[in-house]
Amino acid sequence: MSRHTSTGVSLFTGAGGMDVGFEKAGIKVVFANEIMKEAASTYNANHPSGVMVNDDIHNVLSTLTKFKGADIVFGGPPCQGFSVAGKMDPNDERSKLIFTFLDAVQRIQPRAFVMENVKALGYLEKWNDVRTKYLKKAQSLGYHTVPFILNATEYGVAQKRERVFFIGIRNLYDEKIMRNLLNKEKTLAPSVRVLLSSLGKAGTNKNPHTCTAKITFATQPVMRKSPYAGMYFNGQGRPIDIDGYANTLPASMGGNKTPFFDEEYLYGKAKKDWVVGYHRGLVEGSIVPQFQEAPKRLRRITIKEAARIQTFPNDYIFSGNNGSIYTQIGNAVPCKMAEAVAKAVVKYLNKYDSSKK
Repeated sequence: MSRHTSTGVSLFTGAGGMDVGFEKAGIKVVFANEIMKEAASTYNANHPSGVMVNDDIHNVLSTLTKFKGADIVFGGPPCQGFSVAGKMDPNDERSKLIFTFLDAVQRIQPRAFVMENVKALGYLEKWNDVRTKYLKKAQSLGYHTVPFILNATEYGVAQKRERVFFIGIRNLYDEKIMRNLLNKEKTLAPSVRVLLSSLGKAGTNKNPHTCTAKITFATQPVMRKSPYAGMYFNGQGRPIDIDGYANTLPASMGGNKTPFFDEEYLYGKAKKDWVVGYHRGLVEGSIVPQFQEAPKRLRRITIKEAARIQTFPNDYIFSGNNGSIYTQIGNAVPCKMAEAVAKAVVKYLNKYDSSKK
């Protein structure tokens, strides 16, 4: 799709979800860096090009000048410091890694960069000072940068996952054109039912059971209007709307924070979603919450299902134990979402960018 193969440097790579998308957009990754051993192993299992360096980014910064002139630097620095789900601590060491990302950009001097992070960093007043500091530093390096908040469901991902993408391009660029290019990449996501039904029930070679955490009822439920929100089961694993989209898959999956659904409803044995009736009973007061195990038809999603919701290729190989794999999947940028962003940026660089390589 591009006039030439663009080159890319991948930072905070994780299992490589963002790389899958960028590669599909015609970008050849020449260097990747990830500190987590299992995630780096996953990357190597799917990208046998030897570009992965499994080390702390601070230890590789000095070597990045050899990639000076690469077209794009991309990555998603750890976001726990900014996450609404976390402590939102500006002094969290992980909060500083967005600036380490720019340190890498300074050394490589690409034509463009794409940094993904949680939505909160893109719009919350609490992070206004950090956001302003980030944009000013990018500007001092010669990059006009705009944060775009995107919803994964609009980019082919059956998951209500909103994220900010800071897109920086050398010299001034037209934000309206970039927005238009991003809009042109939109494609409606399939429902969870359509996405997962071909995998088949859990417990087969194609879709093995990978999470044994029991599902029990909360004795003091926190209710919301939707049956797929609130907390009326143990842990923080939420029910998934089979006919709609999953909530954001968390990196804390693997135990009782793993989302779940009604398997009988998914595969047509039942005509109604069990959790909808249970939720209605709690709201109306006809059901008294008590600690007991939920029906067996409710089960937590498997690794294969989580990977499919994140739009990883079906044959993607994951390394590590099940808990580590769930974490890798939850931490990833959905592949199709990354692909859409990458295609928009490549199109911009090819058609509208006046700066020389």
